[in-house]
Amino acid sequence: MKHLLTAIASIAISSTVLAAQPLLSPAELSSSLSEPNVRVVDIRDPKSYDEGHIAGAVNAPYGQWRGPAANPGELPELTALTKLVQSIGLEPDTHAIIVSSGANDTDFGAAARVYWTLKVLGLDELSILNGGVKAWQGANLPLQSGSISVTTSSFEPSIDQTLITSRDQLVDVTSTPGSVRALLVDARPEGFFNGETRHTAAKVAGTLEGAVNVPHSLWFKPGTSEVVSQEQAVSLARQHGLDKPDQEIVSFCNTGHWAATNWFVLSELVGDDDVKLYAGSMVDWTQADQALPVQNAPGRLKQLWIDTKLWFETL
Repeated sequence: MKHLLTAIASIAISSTVLAAQPLLSPAELSSSLSEPNVRVVDIRDPKSYDEGHIAGAVNAPYGQWRGPAANPGELPELTALTKLVQSIGLEPDTHAIIVSSGANDTDFGAAARVYWTLKVLGLDELSILNGGVKAWQGANLPLQSGSISVTTSSFEPSIDQTLITSRDQLVDVTSTPGSVRALLVDARPEGFFNGETRHTAAKVAGTLEGAVNVPHSLWFKPGTSEVVSQEQAVSLARQHGLDKPDQEIVSFCNTGHWAATNWFVLSELVGDDDVKLYAGSMVDWTQADQALPVQNAPGRLKQLWIDTKLWFETL
């Protein structure tokens, strides 16, 4: 029995050691490139990819992981996502490492959103290059040019609904008397939360009723596009009242982009296993056929001013 327990403990320790780290430094990614199950997924635009990418990286631009222009946060159809992950050769045991440009903290949201999407599709071995290509080059690591050809996979993913919150589910949570309320976390900058501006595809400015504002920028080292350490993330989550293991957390923003960063940090770094993403976020919420409650919604004159300002910005 003693030998059996020792063997079980060894297996458990090995599994922990072998599990993919959510965040990789450039040095850690560099040392992983020779591993046979690693697939680097570069989500930058094709032009940037062609100018130089990490050895072996395949190009799957961020736009391919998003919904239509009218509701870009919407999760694409499973058939489209299946075709995409198969085209870049992903299998259930692939260690997919997502690489973005690293231009700023907003750019990280793209990597986090793709990470979340792959996890929704059933992949478990996932990482993000912390700081993206910018950090990679800052570490004096090489880039190569030319496209990469990979064998199409036969992976048939399915949607893990436990990571997703829909509009209908939020309506139930926010309107059913006596229901156990989720903690709604708005990842947008303060101006959006306070109803001072809105996304161009949203019909109304404001936020979800009862939401708290935790801007996505909280989780980054000052002046960089690099996420803080796990220890710092845990400390920040505690400071902002997000260390609630017995309460469901729903992360949202305008289109599920900034919110993906909050989801990633709270789920993958802090370790809360009950964090969900409202992918469509405020754009989806305000596009409902029947108007839904919005907190901090501006009055008619202020709304007209916001509309006018956004119109001029589009010009």
